[in-house]
Amino acid sequence: MATKTSKWAPFPHDAKAYAYAGDALKKAWPALHAGDNEPYPDNKRAQALIDAAGKAAKGLDAATIASQLQQAWRAFHHGDFHDAFETGQALGPLGASVAVKALGIHATYLVEDEGERLKRFEQAAKLAEAAIKALPDEANSHYRHAFALGRYSQGLSIAKALKQGIAGKVREALNATLELAPKHAEAHTALALYHAEIIGKIGAMIGGLTYGAKATEAESHIRTALKLTPDSPIAHIEHGNVLLLLYSDKKEDAAAAAFEKAGKLKPRDAMEALDAAYANSQLE
Repeated sequence: MATKTSKWAPFPHDAKAYAYAGDALKKAWPALHAGDNEPYPDNKRAQALIDAAGKAAKGLDAATIASQLQQAWRAFHHGDFHDAFETGQALGPLGASVAVKALGIHATYLVEDEGERLKRFEQAAKLAEAAIKALPDEANSHYRHAFALGRYSQGLSIAKALKQGIAGKVREALNATLELAPKHAEAHTALALYHAEIIGKIGAMIGGLTYGAKATEAESHIRTALKLTPDSPIAHIEHGNVLLLLYSDKKEDAAAAAFEKAGKLKPRDAMEALDAAYANSQLE
């Protein structure tokens, strides 16, 4: 497996502000997870996951699962992505949400080799598929699948991605996410990008007829994401990307303003620090 044999590049920024020890994690949770609607993993939540997973969680106890999930999420927010991934992966479908997010965010920003990055997104997608089977009523089972497939497809040519049917799978997963969690900001962001990328790469007419891609849908979803998470760097980054994909240089100034906004926001964890650094790099 790629993650066993490959080195994990460390988080490259100061992470002191992102150490959510003890009760600090629970206190900061609503802000940290405004984008993905992930419920706080206390004992009650852990028991609900165990009950929902059935055979896939046989023999597990809620207190242990809650403690390990909190440990995994602390590691994620602090930028210890490898630890977060391994702790989450060890919990099977119950830890898939944090495992996939850690694997995906690290691959997005800290894996330089394109082939290795694609392997990791493939692995993340498989973990999310298993989570969908075990926990189909969890919004993030579907969202993490869409996230992993979407990132994977961005590393392929548009022709190859469309031939593999990835666009349809991403849209299906995002629709499932929003049916379960209508205020899932990251799913709205991803759907905006879905519509914009198809239009940007194959045109509005073919994109609309073949994949139902619409500029109005892209704009509507990104507006919703920005309203739900105005302090999230990634919402502003993808707003900039949506503008460039739909309107190219006609909206260059507005896109630059979106990137600038993202770069000026104060990060609340390691992921947001990486998002903000990326936004600033786009302005250089």
